[in-house]
Amino acid sequence: MEKFYADETFLSNWPNIQAPEVGVLVLNFRTKKYTLPKFIKSMDKLKTLILTNYGFFSAEISNFIVLGNLSNLKRIRLEQVLIPSLTINCVQLENLQKISLIGCNIGPASGDKAIRISDALPKLVEINIGYCNSLNELPVGLCDIVSLKKLRITYCPGLSILPREIGKMVNLQVLMLSSCRNLSDLPDTIGSLHKLSILDISDCISIKNLPEQIGELQSLKKLYMTGCSNCRLPNSVTTLHSLKSVICDEETEKSWKPFKRDLPNVTIIYWV
Repeated sequence: MEKFYADETFLSNWPNIQAPEVGVLVLNFRTKKYTLPKFIKSMDKLKTLILTNYGFFSAEISNFIVLGNLSNLKRIRLEQVLIPSLTINCVQLENLQKISLIGCNIGPASGDKAIRISDALPKLVEINIGYCNSLNELPVGLCDIVSLKKLRITYCPGLSILPREIGKMVNLQVLMLSSCRNLSDLPDTIGSLHKLSILDISDCISIKNLPEQIGELQSLKKLYMTGCSNCRLPNSVTTLHSLKSVICDEETEKSWKPFKRDLPNVTIIYWV
């Protein structure tokens, strides 16, 4: 694995490095503005790109266009980076499968509708968003990525709402929303996620009710609810026939006691 360690002196006018066999590129820097080097566009076998900013403020990244022709690029991880929109500046990454945004400053969805998120990232199967304080709402366009199987949004205190269009993610298998403490509810369209097997709302303390449509999640096997003692369960949870485990704390377990007779195969697991 080839690694490049860089700081604010690492500029786009570096020598034209030839590294056609590189599969993983790691760029570490400490600056407010950073330009992706031009030589990246010649890394035909690049599969993973990791950008980590060690500065105190989110870095503005430019020249994303160099990623446009990398047909083998499967994973991108960005840390402490300014993201104008989740389309990565509308660069089409046709084979990207996984994207992770950690501690990033995510701007609102782009008003430019020339390239939809689903068109820019047509094969995306996993999105991880963590510690992004600026994320207030999930862009509606993200819900058009029907290929998505895993969506993790954790420790994003600004997230207060999920779009109703999330029901369009018909292939979603894992939905993790842990420690999004201002998330007020789950949309009733969540019942359309018939392939969902894992749902995590741990420490989403602002959720007071689960929608009645939760009972339509016939593939749901694990439900994480630690710190959700104030969340009311609808009677429809008795129809969750595939549910095997509810991971919660002692206080949250009390909410499940009225339904235990109808859910004999469900195991309550304490998570401390």
